[in-house]
Amino acid sequence: MNNDNKKDNHDHNKPVGLFADKAYEANTDIPELPVTQSMPTQDNTEGKQPLFAETSTPDTMPDTVKNITKKTIASGEALKLAVVGHTNTGKTSILRTLLRDVYFGEVKNEAATTRHVEQAQLTDSQTGEVLVALYDTPGLEDASGLMDWLEDNTASRRDGIERLQQFLAADIAQGAASGASQGYDLQGDDYSQEAKVIRQLLASDMAIYVVDAREPVLGKYKDELPILSWAAIPVMPVFNFTDSQDANIDEWQTMLARRNLHISTRFDSVAFEFEDEMRLWKNLATMLTHSEMLEQLMARRTENWAQLYDEAHIIIADFLLNVAAFVREIGDDDDPLPVLQQMQEAVRQSERTMQHSLLNLYKFYDNAVAATPLELQAYQQDPFDPELLKSYGIRTTSGAAAGALLGLGIDAAALGTTLGLGAAIGGIAGGLLSNTSSIADRITGVKRLYIDPATLTLLATRSIDLLTALRHRGHAATDATQLLYKEHKGEKNNLETSSDDDVSKENHPITVWPPHKLPSELKKARGKPQWSSLSSGKSEQAQLLRADMAWSLSGKLQSYKQES
Repeated sequence: MNNDNKKDNHDHNKPVGLFADKAYEANTDIPELPVTQSMPTQDNTEGKQPLFAETSTPDTMPDTVKNITKKTIASGEALKLAVVGHTNTGKTSILRTLLRDVYFGEVKNEAATTRHVEQAQLTDSQTGEVLVALYDTPGLEDASGLMDWLEDNTASRRDGIERLQQFLAADIAQGAASGASQGYDLQGDDYSQEAKVIRQLLASDMAIYVVDAREPVLGKYKDELPILSWAAIPVMPVFNFTDSQDANIDEWQTMLARRNLHISTRFDSVAFEFEDEMRLWKNLATMLTHSEMLEQLMARRTENWAQLYDEAHIIIADFLLNVAAFVREIGDDDDPLPVLQQMQEAVRQSERTMQHSLLNLYKFYDNAVAATPLELQAYQQDPFDPELLKSYGIRTTSGAAAGALLGLGIDAAALGTTLGLGAAIGGIAGGLLSNTSSIADRITGVKRLYIDPATLTLLATRSIDLLTALRHRGHAATDATQLLYKEHKGEKNNLETSSDDDVSKENHPITVWPPHKLPSELKKARGKPQWSSLSSGKSEQAQLLRADMAWSLSGKLQSYKQES
């Protein structure tokens, strides 16, 4: 995230929004928001009442908060959304995932990581229009202590906004350093972090209250909710870390209902579900009079999400065609080992390039600079490892390998020894297959080596697995991405793809297709070495030649995934 999009609370002093006039302008911690169009007000000089009646203020209030016309969100304005909650509940993590930005804010497994309000924007990807302004606030550290102060020092007959105003004017809201410089005696109490949250609430149109679903319902959380409600803006609880087995959502919902908070939603910032995000925006929209901006945001994000899915499958299809068309020729008397090693390394490099393209597409960055680098250890296992084929349920037999090799008139056992593959004999287990079907090749003594169907099937399945993992990974996740077929498919690890034409539907093979049933596009690529940059070295030209076929194959990849 560009630092220009991060607005530090200390840099601004003009609050606007639904109840912006109720935050003190004189305080330097008030964020400056973009000036937005407000609802028209009637001129009081003509003897008419203002559209929104002024709230009475205590006599002890500064004059700067009196006689200020109220504003409210209007149709066409960007929504100002504050993200609030107790310390270490994952507020910044939720924003990272909503923004698709692993760099936003600072995430640590400790309290009070965020010390100031930071701003980010969600825009229309086509027009650039700002639809939602998000504000990451510091965690509420001692709401119970603040509630005690409010009960002791503010009149209960006053409304919530007035009581919050009185708190913001008090010494304890200034912070230790600021209070000391102005001669305030804080007497050990410092609620400056809570003051930052309240100022942002008064400058916002609505708020989401982030709940760590793993936490039990404690008194400190119960004290936070009435304080937030006094800001008189809609507040929606959002449950984070809901994928945990320790989630206490039922208990939380019971407590929230007793405080008239009946609309809530689940949004796990680590185990991401796009449907959960859409439900979050939809629920927020139900709480607004003017929800046009959120409706526009939902429509655009849904469109963009589908577009990413299509683009990802084209990237994968292009990679598979590039590998399928990869051909090397050797003579009858040539040692195949050097060529074998060169081809395998070329395929490995090509797969890594494809993986990084997917990472960049979904805004995950696998480098040391990223605050939460995405590790691909599970996807970096050698695709030519026979054990990896077995883990995907792909079975190769010595009979198939021997059959391919006997057509060459070469002793299978000797070739296996030469290649150093031991029991996994021949080109199939090594990811390469020899082809001598051409009569001209037989006469000239040329052998063509290309990637075998089993390895192509493995590469396709692993690519789709990675794509699925990325689509279910939040940008706040810090652990290494795991292989989905190990995590979510359980017993399928031990399945073997049948070598017969009839594959039992009850087996549900974990590969995108049986190895002996390659898509027609990959079969055609076998006879088009000019399609492969690995063969020709001409990357752009080869990609243009296979572009139409990549589009066709991408559609099949999507249908294969849906059927499985």
